[in-house]
Amino acid sequence: MLRIQHPLPDRYARATPEQLASSIDAAKVALGDRLLILGHHYQRDEVMRWADARGDSYRLSVLAQEHPEADYIVFCGVHFMAESADVLTAEHQQVILPDLNAGCSMADMADIDEVEEAWESLAAVVDIDRLVPITYMNSSAALKAFVGRNGGAVCTSTNARAVLEWALAKGDKVLFFPDQHLGRNTGLAMGYGHADMRVWNPRLDLGGLTDADCKDATLLLWKGHCSVHQRFRPEHVAAFRAEHPGGIVVAHPECSHEVCDIADRVGSTDFIIREVEAAPPGSTLAIATEIHLVQRLADEHPDRTIVSLDPLICPCSTMFRIDAPHLAWVLDNLVEGTVVNQITVDPDVAANARVALQRMLDIS
Repeated sequence: MLRIQHPLPDRYARATPEQLASSIDAAKVALGDRLLILGHHYQRDEVMRWADARGDSYRLSVLAQEHPEADYIVFCGVHFMAESADVLTAEHQQVILPDLNAGCSMADMADIDEVEEAWESLAAVVDIDRLVPITYMNSSAALKAFVGRNGGAVCTSTNARAVLEWALAKGDKVLFFPDQHLGRNTGLAMGYGHADMRVWNPRLDLGGLTDADCKDATLLLWKGHCSVHQRFRPEHVAAFRAEHPGGIVVAHPECSHEVCDIADRVGSTDFIIREVEAAPPGSTLAIATEIHLVQRLADEHPDRTIVSLDPLICPCSTMFRIDAPHLAWVLDNLVEGTVVNQITVDPDVAANARVALQRMLDIS
């Protein structure tokens, strides 16, 4: 997806941290309750310090919906998150993404054209009325709308099992996108085996599968992944345990099955935070998720040793595009009465996306 973020004026690019902080603080005061800044857990600290709320993508979108007094929702996250906020908020609320280049590599691995082509190909092989499409929250509004139109639902890493159970009570098989690892880990936890799953490669005819594969599979998993979570490997777990006998490994379900299978705990971002909070003082934990969250947890819990499972440390490079200069720039424009980088979703797309999101809420 093409997104063009023009270079910032020099006064922002060259500003000192102190100058940027002064500018952001003044803008927040001037805008008051009309402004709501949302910070995703993976954001850098120089941005998170200004967030009025922090959380995962869906929770932040719901929070925006719960603050109708806020005319301006500045979402410090990535593109699909800002889209979800626009889908859920009122017409008078304008959602702003500080840097339009802040996308999500996973979300971009499945676009609407590819998914519609896959759906048409599968309709020639299986009973399409018994195939239920499920999209992970980390996807575009267009994909959420697609599943809304076709009897499916959205899921999060927290409620993926409940949503898949609902889907498989409704149909015979699921097309799950865009993250194969969340789909696989959830399906295995439900008691399905690897033989019940096939990976759909959108670059190949019929996803690289045979007609028999499509008919036999219960879970058709889109060939997509998170560029951060795919870095964690079983050898990282082994190295951590060799150095810290008794240490606890906590992994996000976007990690590969090989990692999740040997981790001590597996769960969503909120689950990871709760696990750290519940760990006894003196505990040592290796966290398999984005480094900014890991470092923040370590800072907030100095009586525990908290490290990244991958010692080479990999930030979410797209989330990292949101920084203090971009935040100051969008806020100064708002103070001057100009809305920049507004994220809008077509009304028809938004309506169908809300259907898929509501199904998720009804299920979970």
